[in-house]
Amino acid sequence: MASAQSRRLLLRHLLSAVLLLAPVAAVLATPSVGHAAPDQRGPVERVVQGNVTDQSGKAISGAVVYLKDTRTMGIKSYIAAADGSYRFGQLSSSTDYQLWAEAAGKKSPTKTISSFDSSNLFVINLKINTAGK
Repeated sequence: MASAQSRRLLLRHLLSAVLLLAPVAAVLATPSVGHAAPDQRGPVERVVQGNVTDQSGKAISGAVVYLKDTRTMGIKSYIAAADGSYRFGQLSSSTDYQLWAEAAGKKSPTKTISSFDSSNLFVINLKINTAGK
């Protein structure tokens, strides 16, 4: 029988998957009316993506990547794919974010995405030292 900690982790992963799929379902259910001219579009939203690896560069499948909105203190999570990849889209350009990953009780260093950075795509690879204590 699975331990309580294993069940909590599984429930967290399942909830994360449901929360990640809800926006996709909403987009797929919305009919396409056409594309707006570039000058009619709203603010450009940002994307952060990358890979989670261990100290030797090996992908960590199933690592949980967290994205914290420092204005609202809300946290989104993403379960890294088999190749260690993750992606968060639709990020506000006027908000600062903190990003980190956790796996096997270990945590990567926290990275910051600043609202003062005008980039729309951030590629941030997160490294978790899984060796030793």
